[in-house]
Amino acid sequence: MEQLRLGELIIDVELKDIKNIHLSVYPPVGRVRIAAPLRMDLDTIRVYALSRLNWIRKQQEKICAQERESPREFLNRESHYYRGRRYLLKIVEQDAPSRVELKHSQLVLHVRPGASADKCQEALDEWYRARLKEQVAGLIDQWEKRMQVKVNEFGIKKMKTKWGTCNREARRIWLNLELAKKPPECLEYIVVHEMVHLLERKHNDRFIAYMNRYLPKWQYYREMLNRLPVKHESWLY
Repeated sequence: MEQLRLGELIIDVELKDIKNIHLSVYPPVGRVRIAAPLRMDLDTIRVYALSRLNWIRKQQEKICAQERESPREFLNRESHYYRGRRYLLKIVEQDAPSRVELKHSQLVLHVRPGASADKCQEALDEWYRARLKEQVAGLIDQWEKRMQVKVNEFGIKKMKTKWGTCNREARRIWLNLELAKKPPECLEYIVVHEMVHLLERKHNDRFIAYMNRYLPKWQYYREMLNRLPVKHESWLY
């Protein structure tokens, strides 16, 4: 991994066996990374980075301005989210396997006596994962018929920089566990987005045309997702 410095801006540079240069700005603090073809020298990459400096700054401003959830301590009446709705946490200690249930405006978390915050988070994450798998399976089934494509496999995992990914060759989709907290429209937007990559690899005019065709309000849902609070994190990617 190489690094470029443009004034106070530090850019991580990774040379890879790829055809085109890719620029990304990552949360939570706006770290910048460039993936470039192996044949490209650092001076050429520097010129490219300078040409995109205004765009980088705008992306960093968006990331830094985005509202963040406070760290979860798993205390009674703490706010938690599911499918875009806010629930107040209720901890119920009992000598039995962990489980979660929704009761009106409460998210009731059943855990063993003395369970740590990490154990509570683990139990809630597993519940989120199970619910999300059910929802995604239904969405994929629906959109496979409409788009005439086939998803061979999908999975749910914690992802720090993306809402989803698509492996075209394996026809496999991965989705961010955090989507369990977001409104159903946002989840559907990400599922459709990744499935459109089975038709078009790049985010080009053809990709946009497919999105406009299948989900005309996709840009509205994207903005909605980007405005919602993101998980409290302090990672370095």
